[in-house]
Amino acid sequence: MSCEKEQEVELYKVLALSKDVDEVVLPILIYILKTKRIQECLEFLSQDQNKFLQEIERQKGENLSLLDKEQTEKNIKRIMDILKKIRDHKFNKQNYSLDDNEEIKNDLILQISWDKKIIEFLKYLVHLTALDDTYIQCGSNSLHLLIQMKVDLREQSFENIRIRDTSLVGGNFVRCNLNGSELDNVDISGMNLNQAQLFNCKWKNIKIHELNKLDGHGGNVNSVCFSSDGKSLVSCSYDNSIILWDVNTGKKKFRIRIKEAVKSVSLSTNNSTLAFSSREFVYLWNVKTTKQKAKLGGHSSAVWSVNFSLDGTTLASGSGDKSIRLWDVQTGKQKAKLDGHSNWVSSVNFSPDGTTLASGSNDNSIHLWNFKTGQQKFKLNGHSNCVNSVCFSHDGITLASGSADNSIRLWNVRTGQQKQILNGHSKQINSLCFSPDGTTLVSGSSDNSIVLWNAQTGQQQSQLKGHCDCINTVCFSPNGTTIASCSDDKSIRLWDVQTKSEIKSSDKYKEIEGYMKTPFFQYNHYLENVNTNVPILLISQTLTFQVRNALILQGQFSNYLGLDLLPLFKSKGSCILDNQIELNKIDY
Repeated sequence: MSCEKEQEVELYKVLALSKDVDEVVLPILIYILKTKRIQECLEFLSQDQNKFLQEIERQKGENLSLLDKEQTEKNIKRIMDILKKIRDHKFNKQNYSLDDNEEIKNDLILQISWDKKIIEFLKYLVHLTALDDTYIQCGSNSLHLLIQMKVDLREQSFENIRIRDTSLVGGNFVRCNLNGSELDNVDISGMNLNQAQLFNCKWKNIKIHELNKLDGHGGNVNSVCFSSDGKSLVSCSYDNSIILWDVNTGKKKFRIRIKEAVKSVSLSTNNSTLAFSSREFVYLWNVKTTKQKAKLGGHSSAVWSVNFSLDGTTLASGSGDKSIRLWDVQTGKQKAKLDGHSNWVSSVNFSPDGTTLASGSNDNSIHLWNFKTGQQKFKLNGHSNCVNSVCFSHDGITLASGSADNSIRLWNVRTGQQKQILNGHSKQINSLCFSPDGTTLVSGSSDNSIVLWNAQTGQQQSQLKGHCDCINTVCFSPNGTTIASCSDDKSIRLWDVQTKSEIKSSDKYKEIEGYMKTPFFQYNHYLENVNTNVPILLISQTLTFQVRNALILQGQFSNYLGLDLLPLFKSKGSCILDNQIELNKIDY
């Protein structure tokens, strides 16, 4: 048996001893320790058992079901035995919320999550942190486990608890008394502190991941594109850089810096090659090595759009020189030059079957090209201003176009006939994208909004707001659950398609996935519709830090950078009291 497995088995055996402890004893023990100001629980139980027995006898008059002396003595012995064993265990020395301990933790949860007595003993260990320094780490780990098991912690007192080196991600502490609590190096992302009392707290080195904005660009973000597996997102900006992001964590995988602004970006289907444009050049980069493969020259003016064919062998580029060029991705050589537009080409897009290339231009027209012959198939007229974006549906039957005339038009690709006009934006449409199942069309506009449309009826379904400047690009993730958007406000945002809301990100997403492995999630019929395969969707539904109507008096709240968190708490509806007198004025 591995050392880790032995530790897990040993810990379960230790905690299982609490099954023989009568629950009524634990709160009385905490009460005595508090009133007597005892700081060493184990020493107190071993030397001053009589005080404990006297308190039990005193409370007998109030509760006839309390234990007799013999039973109480047995309980004291059992508690002492557990505390001795747990004191020297890894559980009292290491942070069990770390990835290194995830397997042990999840196996342990499967064993204990339905055992009420063990859960009550874990609560006892949490309360013990307020009194005894010896058990702070195991108490911190206990609180983490309680949250992971979704134990109801609402409307309870956790006064003066001391928690350190753990994660309380997603913890529900609604209307809890956390007065005097001390948190150090604790992740509180997604915690619900609505109507909690937070008097004289000392929270430092706090981690909290609030926004799903991917902050990293110092200029307007012009284009975003998902990898085919949905795990990565690439963006480019006027800050002369391209960033590849990890979608789940929001962290940068790598950044490419060049000398000029980057206009457009695209990833090959196999995620091996990254293409982007800057000035009149197109660049090909190896994603794995992050090295440049080729610099493609030929255009005489800025390249506004690049797009890979589905098989990844060809790249199309549209330029201010009014031309479209097709490039061999393997050799970097130009395969063809398509002329026909009378103004710059702002958007190019391959059909899913690779037979047709669509181009949108500032000459107000859309051209459909036979990819193999380079011949024009149709010229689509109807827009009264520049065509900024063209996009094929995933079945290749419909083409959507977005224009500076503030409208979206849907076209029949086979006939070249206009099918519908979608109106709703108050400014020009800059980007369009169909959902993978073809039922939804998303549009991004200079009116700072994102709109979801029913692709069949043309009816507006919902509007997403959050950006404070022009939306330059919108795109669906390959599984259709997420929309990425980028803007002149220098940010990238991720949106949950199902809830129509911004996704709250966290670098603790693996921990959230851990929730799904607990018995609560595995066997609870109320959660049958939870999608366990999309951690980012789960984050969007779970990780919303809340502190509305919480009462805060004095104390310290700072993150791991030393920044004061009170402004954040206040912006989310907390009531910051200047003195105790103000408390009497609050209708709580």
